[in-house]
Amino acid sequence: MKIEVKNLSKSFNGKDIIHNVNIIFESGKVYGLIGQNGSGKSVFLKLLCGFYFPTEGKIFYDNKDFNAEKSFPPSVRALIESPDFIPELTGFENLKLLASIQNKIIDEDIMKAMQIVNILEAKNKKYGKYSLGMKQKLGLAQVIMENPQVLLFDEPLNGIEDETAKKFRDYLREEKKKGKLIIVASHIKEDIQYLCDEVYKFENGKLEKYDEKKIRE
Repeated sequence: MKIEVKNLSKSFNGKDIIHNVNIIFESGKVYGLIGQNGSGKSVFLKLLCGFYFPTEGKIFYDNKDFNAEKSFPPSVRALIESPDFIPELTGFENLKLLASIQNKIIDEDIMKAMQIVNILEAKNKKYGKYSLGMKQKLGLAQVIMENPQVLLFDEPLNGIEDETAKKFRDYLREEKKKGKLIIVASHIKEDIQYLCDEVYKFENGKLEKYDEKKIRE
């Protein structure tokens, strides 16, 4: 899988949030995005997964422009900003409902994803009773349960305890070895240090390659 971003810009009410971004992402790598709040990271991820249409420019998945077809790119899953599910359903029921859309996986796949993020013991608990950390874990499980080829994360380990955070970082490193394309926006230094092969910084809507040596200092 290759994602090619060409001359990408996004404006809201005449104000540029993303400005003329050009970058190529390839399978088998983890890419890190850093930058202050409001610098454009979340908007950029929403553009990549088709939640927003570009104001200018194009995004190609293996040379195909899905925006032109008004469709979503295949095999892409994302956790952007705070996850939200149906409060009256259990954690497992929420994931099963989402899985029924494409009907690609079975109950065991859902439970495996929940186990990876240490939320399986709460699978029968109503989502409305989940803590913030548990909600974040369920959001992570939703991303990985269907074994997508592209995984997009916006501050994925916010509110997650150290044990699960380390386990999930290890999981992502293994997925990278399997050829997955992973993009992580995070302010947590350990995420960037441990996971990322390349790091880019958003500043005033512009994206520039960041010196990894600064991250590892």
